[in-house]
Amino acid sequence: MLSGRRLDLLDPSPVDIEIEDIAHGLARVARWNGQTAGPLPFSVAQHSLVVEEFCSALRADWPARWRLAALLHDGPEFVIGDMISPFKSALGEGYKQIEKRLQQAIHLRFGLPADLPAAVEKTIKRADRASAFFEATQIAGFDVDEARELFSAPAGVPHLEIVIEASETVQSRYLAQFQAIINEIDGSSAR
Repeated sequence: MLSGRRLDLLDPSPVDIEIEDIAHGLARVARWNGQTAGPLPFSVAQHSLVVEEFCSALRADWPARWRLAALLHDGPEFVIGDMISPFKSALGEGYKQIEKRLQQAIHLRFGLPADLPAAVEKTIKRADRASAFFEATQIAGFDVDEARELFSAPAGVPHLEIVIEASETVQSRYLAQFQAIINEIDGSSAR
């Protein structure tokens, strides 16, 4: 990692994970394997910011720790990239286990439970699918009917007009949002 950490992908340790490495990697990983319109790729970091925002819209009463989980929901992709779902399925259980161990290490590193409660996972997945719908119809070439069939029409989230940001910009925004959430968590635990 650029931080100097060495991360064992098969047996990741939370102590080897740094938010700067996550933000840097996710800001440079393209969603949709880069098959999007425009001169810049839509990054996993920008997608993660949208998902966290959508979770806040879906669950206004959510504690900051679950918003942090939403921001980090694609965290493993900072080192293993973003693979399309059909390919992940074809790779099978081995890939899923590597991704799961990385996600668990990321969660533990930032004070979250290794495995999130089912209700939290469900809300994050709903926000993730809503973001995918907007991405699919605005930048990935899907028509609305096809996107509805694959992702469902978004409900309970604000309309999103995607403006793709440069990796440096989205990396800074990702780190700033992470810090804002951490400050909120630290502030609520100090009371």
